[in-house]
Order: sequence, then C-alpha cells, then structure tokens
Amino acid sequence: MKFLVALDTGSDLFWVPCHCKQCASTDDSPFSSDFQLSIYDPDESSTSKNVTCNNDLCSYHESCNGTSTSCPYHVSYVSSETSTSGILLEDILHLQAKDSELIKAYVTFGCGQVQTGSFLDIAAPNGLFGLGLDKVSVPSILSREGYIANSFSMCFGQDGTGRINFGDKGTLDQEETPFNMNAFHPVYNVNVTQVQVGTTVLDSEFTALFDSGTSFTYLVDPLYTIFSDSFHSHVRDARRHPDPRMPFEYCYIMGSNTTTSWIPGISLTMDGGGQLAVYDPAIVISTPREFIYCLAVVKSQELNILGQNFMSGYRIVFDRERLVLGWKKFDCYELDDSKAFGPKSVNYASVPPAGAVGLPQSDKSDSKTVRNLVAPSLYRYIKFDLIHSFLLSLILAFQSP
Repeated sequence: MKFLVALDTGSDLFWVPCHCKQCASTDDSPFSSDFQLSIYDPDESSTSKNVTCNNDLCSYHESCNGTSTSCPYHVSYVSSETSTSGILLEDILHLQAKDSELIKAYVTFGCGQVQTGSFLDIAAPNGLFGLGLDKVSVPSILSREGYIANSFSMCFGQDGTGRINFGDKGTLDQEETPFNMNAFHPVYNVNVTQVQVGTTVLDSEFTALFDSGTSFTYLVDPLYTIFSDSFHSHVRDARRHPDPRMPFEYCYIMGSNTTTSWIPGISLTMDGGGQLAVYDPAIVISTPREFIYCLAVVKSQELNILGQNFMSGYRIVFDRERLVLGWKKFDCYELDDSKAFGPKSVNYASVPPAGAVGLPQSDKSDSKTVRNLVAPSLYRYIKFDLIHSFLLSLILAFQSP
C-alpha cells in the first residue's frame, strides 16, 4: 500500500488513515486525480502487529484497560482544533537505499481512526509523517535499530520537487546553527540573532521552531509588526485591502511592470553567525480580477515558526546526534556530494511535486554590510481557494499478503 503523507518536523508520530470513524475523504481530495489515496487496513497486511500497552512506545497507559490491550494515542497540533487519535500499530516500511537496495524496517505508527480540524481538509491528505525527536518518530526508530545515522535531510527544490534523505549528516561546507533544546520537550528550535529586510537591519533576536509541516512562517508581536512594516516600506506596488479569507495582511496588486526585483529580500542571521537567505518570501495568488502577491508571513498568537517557505532552495540537515541544523543551497536532483560528512546516507525517498518553487542563484549576505537584498523569485502561483494546500509529501509502501 502507498500513502501520500505530509512531512512534519514539528511533531513526532507517523500516522495514516485506518479503520476510519472520521477521516478526510480520499475521493474529493485535490490530490486524488494524481495519486490514489489509501486507507490502511491491518487485516490486509501480513506483517501488521498491534502495539500493546506494555510497550515502551505507548504513552497513554492511563487509557489502557490492561497491559495486553492495544495502545491508544491522541495527538493535538498547533492548528486550531486539529488532532488525530486511534491506536498504535507496527508494520514494515520500505525504503530505497542509494545503491538501489530495498531496506525493510519495522516502524511504529498510528492507525488514525479519528481526525479533526484541518486534517479533514487538505493539511494531511493521506496521513502525516512526524520527524521529531521523540523516541516514537521514524528517524528515532531507524537510528535506534542501526539502519541510519541519527540525522536526516530535507530538500525543497526548483519545481516543487523535494527529497528526504535518512541518515544524511550534511556537508563540511554547510552553514550550521545549534538547536535550542528544551530538556522537557525537545523540538527543533533555533535562535535568530538578526533579520535583514531589503536595506534595513532589524536587531530582533528570537527563537523559532523550524517546522516543515507549516506551509508559511508565523511570527508573534511585536516582531511580526516590525518585520512586516519593514517589508512594506520597501515595496513599490499599491497595497491591497486585507481579505478575511486569507491569512496574509501585507498583500500588493501586481502591476504590468512588476518584477521580482521590486520585492525586498530577507536574510536571517542565525546563532553562530550563519546566514539564511530567504529565497521565496512572497506568494503570488490569482483572483478572478487580478494577480496579487503577499508577504507569506502570518501573525501568530503563540510561537514563532519558520515554515516551508523559508526553507526552499536548500538542503536542510537535521543532525540529531550533534544537535545542529545545517543548510546549504542545493539542487534536489543532485544526490552525490563529495564533501559529505562520513559515509553516505543509507536511505532516501523522493518526494513528488508540491508546487512551483524557485531556486535562485544568490550570494550569501555579509552581516557586517548593509546591502539591498532582493528576492530572486516569487514563491509560487496558487489558486485563491487553495491557500492552505502547500505541503511536501512522501510515498510509503507496506507489505500486503
């Protein structure tokens, strides 16, 4: 069986729709015309096993009726009223190695029986692949069982094609910043020490979650207002009145002469001095009457999140052994790298297209020199009514009898 799942570094559990009581429709999805969405049935898999309540990966012992019963799970997400619940199972995950060897690894995942919120829409069309630091995540399991090094990379490429590479520890010449770890709930938090928008340097230090499962970037006030006002001050086009159907406040009408050179560039200075140039800070949206472009940053009420749109054009390395985030401008089709750390990674899986994303050629910015940073590309074109549809997806296969 194959599943089209969202890849999410902001959560831990891998789950797919299964024995559904409330799941997203597999027929009405905007992806169903390109990919046959599946519902997992443990009875149809000869290798499926129940995870019982006495298993180390079972976190809901208080909901168990006995140690031999199936382990329940419930996960709530940052998005409003979005959650998944069901029971934990084990089955074989098929992964392709770079030498074409097929690797079969038992992983623990959720049989998602009840989904709520945005999971009933298009946020996770066929499940979600949690890539967090908890012991139940697939990278943790693969590392613990000796299949891979305790690291993985994700690539967001030129045409919306991406790649996840398990065991990849990056390259010697990549930029790096340490994770800001919370001992009680470790996540991929990073520290940003400075922001440059166009010619303006903002001395705004903040901590943010580096989250591939969030399409756009979220900032809390006052940082959001300072950041957005600075962006607005560099834009030449007329600002469009906010639309309550869109999450973006800073949108502009594209004139006949509008080019990407009119859009101010953005660069983040990370803890340790590394520069992360944002190649796709804006998103282009078609409406019935006009084209508009918006700063793809949303005001947050809770926490700062650096989303997918700040990651495009890079191979992003989540080194869980050294506890560092690495990044390097990268072509997602370029599999080999002579400067890679140590042995080549064991597993990789290709990711189907998720929208047209630019991969510009741009030099790193010098944090000591104020320059006019220009965004080399717009983020992507999308239909007005699919504003929340951007996600990265992975094809997975289980063993059938």
